[in-house]
Amino acid sequence: AYLADIGLTWYTWLEQGREIRVSVEVLNKLSNVLMLSKEEKRYLFALAHQSIPTDLLTVQINIDKSIQNFIDSLILSPVYILDQRWNILAWNQAACHLFGDFNKKSEEERNAVWLMFMDNYYKNLFTDWEKHAEDLVARFRNVYSHYTMDKWILSFIEKMCKVSDSFDYWWSQHQIQSIDSVNKKFLHPEAGNLEFECIVLDVTNNTNLKIFVHTPFNEDTKQKMKILADKNIT
Repeated sequence: AYLADIGLTWYTWLEQGREIRVSVEVLNKLSNVLMLSKEEKRYLFALAHQSIPTDLLTVQINIDKSIQNFIDSLILSPVYILDQRWNILAWNQAACHLFGDFNKKSEEERNAVWLMFMDNYYKNLFTDWEKHAEDLVARFRNVYSHYTMDKWILSFIEKMCKVSDSFDYWWSQHQIQSIDSVNKKFLHPEAGNLEFECIVLDVTNNTNLKIFVHTPFNEDTKQKMKILADKNIT
């Protein structure tokens, strides 16, 4: 705190995540004094509720094999991994059974926000599409608040507002939600009614990545996912 020319009490409050106003200049001083890595510096800016600087923005394309093996092992649980732009970077076969074959979608289409608003399959898949879509926009805005300097995200939001009236309206409401565990209900074209509990996991070596795991909520959903999995094998 002394080397960064800031008060000890103020620094302690920052560590505790208290609601205090911290300038980018002070955060840069702290980062230099503490010799933080890029990952640690990103965490510091997030802790201070500041947008991540452009020089710290990293976009991971490849997923570690160990992580892919983990999600592939969850045969009955649809799983996908999102980056900070909500691009879908990885998925398992169960996710393709539920959400459609990601392998057949273009890189542009493999985005959770884009699919929710631009793919009619999703509008029919979610039993309460409007509620899920509205909540998704609020959660995406929460993520966006940490990456307001990311030109890709800014351009993407502008594009979504132009192509989707629903997204445009909900984005204008400025609602924010945390990314918590939720229950999701679907009407699958083959399996019928399905219900999952969705939990969100962090990737330890990259806080930009989130793993969305959909666990069957009841025995009926579990059995239907087994049928879908068996059909793929045969």
